[in-house]
Amino acid sequence: MRAQIVAWLLVALTSFSVSAEDEGEAKQAPAQPKSHAEQSIYDKPLMERYVMDEIRNLRTDFQALEKRMVVEITDRELDVADKSLNYANVTVTYFFYLIAGAASLIALVGWQSLRDIKNNTKELADQQLSEIAEQYERKFQALERDLKRKTRIIAENNKEIERINEIHNLWLRAQHSQTPEQRMEIYNEILKIRPGDLEALTHKADAAMEMGEYHWALSISNRVLEVDDKNANALFQRACAYARLGAEEQAISDLEVAVAESASLREAAREEADFESLHGNERFDVLIDPESNP
Repeated sequence: MRAQIVAWLLVALTSFSVSAEDEGEAKQAPAQPKSHAEQSIYDKPLMERYVMDEIRNLRTDFQALEKRMVVEITDRELDVADKSLNYANVTVTYFFYLIAGAASLIALVGWQSLRDIKNNTKELADQQLSEIAEQYERKFQALERDLKRKTRIIAENNKEIERINEIHNLWLRAQHSQTPEQRMEIYNEILKIRPGDLEALTHKADAAMEMGEYHWALSISNRVLEVDDKNANALFQRACAYARLGAEEQAISDLEVAVAESASLREAAREEADFESLHGNERFDVLIDPESNP
């Protein structure tokens, strides 16, 4: 028995040392680069179109779900109302029998005649039925108003979905446009559908810069910044316009705020042709390449 225990301990120690060596070799092995299949799904081409189609399908499914919910809620409320009315009818009937019995008893002891009991009972029953009918009429009116409101909301959602689809198609057209003039027309169409769209205004300023309309681009960027003074893309476009117009300090000030809001713009500023006149300026050089600052 003791020999078996010793043998078992030797086997366990040997397995532990082998696994430890394998783990050390695994840690020392260099990390292999990710293959094309292991790359992020968002790095692959055509994913933007796929994501937008999925969003549209989700909106369509949400609309259908909302319609079904409205129909089911209405059916359940009508079913509850029908059961309540039947319950009220049965209750009134029992109440009528109870009153009739009590009235008969009173008539027997000389309080009222049978005719008075019948008339009083009928009047009381009619009064109860009228009150119940008025109560349910008010409930049905409230239900009708609620259904009209939900129908109006669904119609507005349908219009919004149509606008979103139209705007999405315009953005796709803008991506495939060859000239800034064509993109400018498409951005104007987007702004007709959705006035004040900050993203469309920012892209419109970029198209104006490509057309050489620097004052126009400056004006469009100012419109965006009046609404959102921390909009990084609008600040970047305004910095480009200032640089082309010779206002170097204002351009660098806007670019500093833009880079602070979105660090990815630092690389874009380093390669932007509109900032050629700023190269050699100490503030600009430090901004685009902080590591070069001694």
